[in-house]
Amino acid sequence: MNDAAPATQPETFYLKDYTPFGFDVDSVELIFRLAPDTTRVLSKIHFTPKPDAADRTFFLHGEQLSLISARIDGAEVTPELTASGLTCDVPDQPFVWEAEVEINPQANTALEGLYMSNGMYCTQCEAEGFRKITYYPDRPDVMSTFSVRIEGDEKVMLSNGNPVDTGGGFAEWHDPWPKPAYLFALVAGDLVNHPDRFTTRSGKEVMLNIWVRPGDEHKCDFGMDALKKSMTWDEEVYGREYDLDVFNIVAVDDFNMGAMENKGLNIFNSSCVLASPETSTDSNFERIEAIIAHEYFHNWTGNRITCRDWFQLCLKEGLTVYRDAQFTADMRSAPVKRIEDTIDLRARQFPEDNGPLAHPVRPESFQEINNFYTATVYEKGAEVIGMLKRLVGDAAYYTAVDLYFDRHDGQACTIEDWIKVFEDSTGHDLQQFKNWYSQAGTPRLHVSETFADGTYTLTFRQSTPPTPGQDHKDPKVIPIAVGLLSAEGAELVPTTVLEMTQAEQSFSFEGLDAQPVPSILRDFSAPVILDRETSAQERAFLLAHDTDPFTRWEAGRELAKASRIAMVKDGASPDAAYLEALKTLVRDDTLDPAFRALVLSPPSESEITQALADQGVTPDPDAIHDAAETFAQTLAQSLSDSLPRLFAATLVDGPYQPDATGAGSRALNGRLLGLLTRIDGGEAAARQYEEADNMTVQNTALACLLKAEKGESQSRAFFEQWQDDRLVMDKWFALQVATARPERAPTVAAELTKHRLFTIKNPNRFRAVMGALSMNHAGFHQADGSGYRLLADQLIALDALNPQTTARMCTAFQTWKRYDDARQALMLAELERIKSTSGLSRDTNEMVSRILDA
Repeated sequence: MNDAAPATQPETFYLKDYTPFGFDVDSVELIFRLAPDTTRVLSKIHFTPKPDAADRTFFLHGEQLSLISARIDGAEVTPELTASGLTCDVPDQPFVWEAEVEINPQANTALEGLYMSNGMYCTQCEAEGFRKITYYPDRPDVMSTFSVRIEGDEKVMLSNGNPVDTGGGFAEWHDPWPKPAYLFALVAGDLVNHPDRFTTRSGKEVMLNIWVRPGDEHKCDFGMDALKKSMTWDEEVYGREYDLDVFNIVAVDDFNMGAMENKGLNIFNSSCVLASPETSTDSNFERIEAIIAHEYFHNWTGNRITCRDWFQLCLKEGLTVYRDAQFTADMRSAPVKRIEDTIDLRARQFPEDNGPLAHPVRPESFQEINNFYTATVYEKGAEVIGMLKRLVGDAAYYTAVDLYFDRHDGQACTIEDWIKVFEDSTGHDLQQFKNWYSQAGTPRLHVSETFADGTYTLTFRQSTPPTPGQDHKDPKVIPIAVGLLSAEGAELVPTTVLEMTQAEQSFSFEGLDAQPVPSILRDFSAPVILDRETSAQERAFLLAHDTDPFTRWEAGRELAKASRIAMVKDGASPDAAYLEALKTLVRDDTLDPAFRALVLSPPSESEITQALADQGVTPDPDAIHDAAETFAQTLAQSLSDSLPRLFAATLVDGPYQPDATGAGSRALNGRLLGLLTRIDGGEAAARQYEEADNMTVQNTALACLLKAEKGESQSRAFFEQWQDDRLVMDKWFALQVATARPERAPTVAAELTKHRLFTIKNPNRFRAVMGALSMNHAGFHQADGSGYRLLADQLIALDALNPQTTARMCTAFQTWKRYDDARQALMLAELERIKSTSGLSRDTNEMVSRILDA
């Protein structure tokens, strides 16, 4: 199905225009009579007019529905139908609306509403999918209890809430907790469950199930363990218990997102729940653990308290992302988690904030809400929560959150409601802090310093560049975590949080014997760009001595960027002092292996591109790639005498365990193998591939061999071994493109789109190929435009099937203005070609239009 936009300009929705729905929905009863092409949905909805409603128009959303009949209080009615819903005259008193519609799940390739995934019925209703199931006020502030009956031949039939009854050809479910329609879920098909139980701290026993296709049962243990850890953690840290008799998770192959928090029935992309040592990497295990936690935590921050309208999306997502980050930090390594989150934020959100797709954490308008499931809403939204906690303190934060749960349980809320509980419980005036929600863009924090008479003064000046629709930016409240070190590396002033509230502000530290070395923005205390003139010597000092893991890593990162930039701009050799610092760190067995692996991970080519653009230099993707290769080769050669020993020392003995300790050692081992492959011709990687007993080691070895153009036979063997495992095949497809030489990457990707196992209809497989191409920086930005053309061809083809995935993949073009005139012209031509496509979806039309407006 294609949600094609009408010929007229798509409608724009504004936060300022919010009006409550004129009716309460007292209860909802649904009957589904399943059939692949002709599912019938019967609805019975009890409405009560709101006596003080400003607008009593009875409008129900509905798209791509065939209306069979409609009744009010048992009498037939003939509503007025449009492409977006229906209107009807209704009584000025409580009434019962009944409707029967027919839908076609088999034809629903957009994967929104009720659709088929390899013979299994599945739903995805966030944000506006329920209107493709039946006529309903499909908005998050309309909450009601749901009773559902499913009729069909399927072995398993699931919906929200608790099971009520089951028998030959039917199953009934009731959810006692009021919810908006976007949290509705239904799954039916040939499934088997991996069961367990959990006892809450108040003694309530909860049945747990992970439902999978036959043959996947052995991949559920880790997901179940992660679920139980999440339930325990939420009780211990936030005091939140689960509130139904059963909690179901279903693994689905065709799914646009990672997972969905539907009340009591979480639906997961198979890649985000199925795991085994043989088929999943360490990063897969950590991601699965985090996503399961995220969706479970939504039970309170998203379900029990939801968002009033979609402009408040960050209310549930930012808070829940922050909570899952806390969880992962507690389960694994807090410093490593913080560094990884920062890398991800800078790679995904900072470019968004500094380009044509920039928008506030809480947008003011949208045409298609699906386009605002962004890094700004999720990751930056989580950073805002972290700053708030840092400003008020841990104890005050949890007191305020408890008040939030007590005051707003069962409600659809706004950012104002969230801020108000903090003001009421802490006494803080947080109106200026709200600028983080209303202003787009990444603030730049300029720093200068003075030292005189034992007083050291740091002066900060904040500025945020203009973004689309926002030229002027008021000062934000910025928590700046600072520590001071002596020339010998001793901590003179431990971490202190400075609260910046003005455009320019100074902070002084007295009683010092000598000028200290500052450690600024510890733990990445705010999502800003730090602009401070400093020397390579000072960065090397911080890399060696700083007590804060983040700023220590950051010092190394800045040294690496400076060296790479000099190589690109001036043809310089890799910085010798930085190479020596890296050699010292990698040999330091007292350091966390995961931290050492992160220090050894170079800045991405996209990161160097952004740094050059910030300096007013037009990036050359080929030169940036060449510099990266030269640096890696030089580092490998400088470590050549110790690489074999270091590599051997980081091999993990014993059975595979997906824990932080083993994952950290394997991450460091993988970094070292990549360097070792550069000097031994792939001997160690080939040996490791043959001896691998888990996917992390096997996948890493194959990647090293392919990168060195030595892995043709291993790649064939990998394919033969895993061709029947769809998730492992996603890895294989992605590796072919990610490791290809830049000049070959578009050709490799194009050939893979013709592979017998490639399907454009599966989002995971599409992202494996085209996502890998967009991230092969020099490959995507080939001077002949072949990367741009291929992606545009694929997006045009996909838009007719799956607008949501298409629109999100368009972000590969969002930085088009960074590059030289020739590349800009090539990208502009492809963007215009996409936009001129007949019947282009609302999703993709809005995204491309915003990118073109840069």
